[in-house]
Amino acid sequence: MRHTLHELSMKIVAMSQDISYLLPMTKLEELRRRLRPGQVYRREDLAGWSNAVDRHLKHLLENGTLTKLAGGLYYCPKKTAFGDAPAKDSKLVESFLKDHRFLLASPNAYNALGVGTTQLYNETVVYNRKRHGHFDLGGRTFDFRVKPDFPKTLTKEFLLVDLVNNLERLAESPTQILTRVKELTASYDTLRLQRAVRDFGTVRTRKFFKNVRATELTQNAA
Repeated sequence: MRHTLHELSMKIVAMSQDISYLLPMTKLEELRRRLRPGQVYRREDLAGWSNAVDRHLKHLLENGTLTKLAGGLYYCPKKTAFGDAPAKDSKLVESFLKDHRFLLASPNAYNALGVGTTQLYNETVVYNRKRHGHFDLGGRTFDFRVKPDFPKTLTKEFLLVDLVNNLERLAESPTQILTRVKELTASYDTLRLQRAVRDFGTVRTRKFFKNVRATELTQNAA
């Protein structure tokens, strides 16, 4: 009888040890089930779903469920036939800023305006209201620039104004670019371009387009 009770007590102890070992794994599985492929998460997001976030993060990073993009920023890879797809810039930036109010741009977009720019740049500009500086996120460089106002989407009018705003940052000759911009303004919708200049142009840019407009009016009156 004593032998039987001893065996039973040992089984109970073993079962309790097994349960205590499995509980963290259960929480880990709950956390894993909340993750969505293609999504970017901050540590604080994951902490709301975990009772041991650092231990769970270590496990998820080791088995490839998550990858680290930057300090406190993680990505749940989306599997494709060609391997893991990288995080979308928009999701990455939104999680980093903790804000959806931003505009992704690139100096490479100027090349489509027909102003003679051909240089390629390996960073993305992020107009936003919170962060300023260059940041490496997931192996990609982002140039965050605080700007009081910017459109929700890129338009050719905004790009033309933005180009003139950022002449000193470009590799090409500013004089040649401005000459081409003057030639192109006649092909733009006048009201839309004037609105973009007013809303998004620097003082120098607004003065430049004002002079271009005055020249156009003089030529048309002649």
